[in-house]
Amino acid sequence: MDFSWTPHRFSGGALALDVANSVILRHDPDRRRDRFAVAQQLDDFAGVAPSLSAEGPQYGAMTPVQPANRQAFLHLREAIDRYFRARTLGVAERGYLATLLEATAENLRLAPSEHSLECGTARSALRLITEPAPDRMKICGNCGWLFLDRSKNKSRFWCDMAVCGNRAKANRHYHRKKLETRP
Repeated sequence: MDFSWTPHRFSGGALALDVANSVILRHDPDRRRDRFAVAQQLDDFAGVAPSLSAEGPQYGAMTPVQPANRQAFLHLREAIDRYFRARTLGVAERGYLATLLEATAENLRLAPSEHSLECGTARSALRLITEPAPDRMKICGNCGWLFLDRSKNKSRFWCDMAVCGNRAKANRHYHRKKLETRP
């Protein structure tokens, strides 16, 4: 299957969340897809993140994760997802925070330079931990991705209105019309 990184795939609002969202339909074992399972897609992510991620300009050009560091990087991705998902749901997350901090430290130690994807992702995660408005982080009601709600009144329900918002609205419309046509 042909795949490319598009702006929708960077709708998290922070590099760390975009990395966590690289697992599509994370909680559906039958349809789950890990975009970083293919090494080329992980390498390509580093190339497009500076232009597509909301935090991309802060980091500039990024080098891909070195093959020797990929396992540690994937551990960081999972720690980011677990911690911020738990925090968003209001679940006690002290253990998740410790794991995230350990994974962040490991990736910062392993990063070959300040301009590596490992370093940028770790720094983004640290910035999100200290985010002054944690209520701005949400979970998309359609796809389950994590995203920052930067709207004025904190009213976003979807990671991306053009994709998930439209799907949810179309689904609601379909079911409403289906009920109206029943005898």
